[in-house]
Amino acid sequence: MSVSYFIPDLAPEDLHRCEEIVRRSRFIVSLAHTPTPEAAKAFIERIKQEFPDATHNCWAYAAGAPGQTSKVGYSDDGEPHGTAGRPMLTMLLHGGVGELSAVVTRYFGGIKLGTGGLVRAYQGMVKLGLETLPTREHMIPARVEVVLDYPHITVFRRLLPDYRATIASENFGRTFGNITTCGRSAASRSKHPGPRNRADGTHGRGSAHHTA
Repeated sequence: MSVSYFIPDLAPEDLHRCEEIVRRSRFIVSLAHTPTPEAAKAFIERIKQEFPDATHNCWAYAAGAPGQTSKVGYSDDGEPHGTAGRPMLTMLLHGGVGELSAVVTRYFGGIKLGTGGLVRAYQGMVKLGLETLPTREHMIPARVEVVLDYPHITVFRRLLPDYRATIASENFGRTFGNITTCGRSAASRSKHPGPRNRADGTHGRGSAHHTA
């Protein structure tokens, strides 16, 4: 499992918004960073209150990592079943950004779009928002315990900045050092030392494991 992914680069009260006219209907997509289902529901309610006179406020959220389906929700909000919420969620799950909610507000313009047209319109609005959404990398620290012979400890410390890792604790025995580190990708990389590690002097002599 990856220990980092992209999330919206938005403050808790901020949102990202785009608007488009589709066959006389006005569509407005509002996106926000919502790391929990509770935050997502609060954001959705906020948009509903902002546009109480809209024909529809369809929504979807994926509060976990990109593609994760354990914290999702969606609603067609009166549009024909399966034409709005679910297509929006599909776009969120495949958009490469986690912890994200989207509300697409529609003001009906008098021309019916049909089932296929609605799906394209709602998916298209989420896609439009994702294309211009500011993002940043979200790192989940991985805690790793590393056991090294004394001659390799200095080299190991020099490698830490490359892995965005820091030393959380150290415990030295008579012939080896036990070092616990925290960092974005130290866990995955330490399990599979590459040529650089060996060339820098550790020669693969050491061991590492997750400490959770």
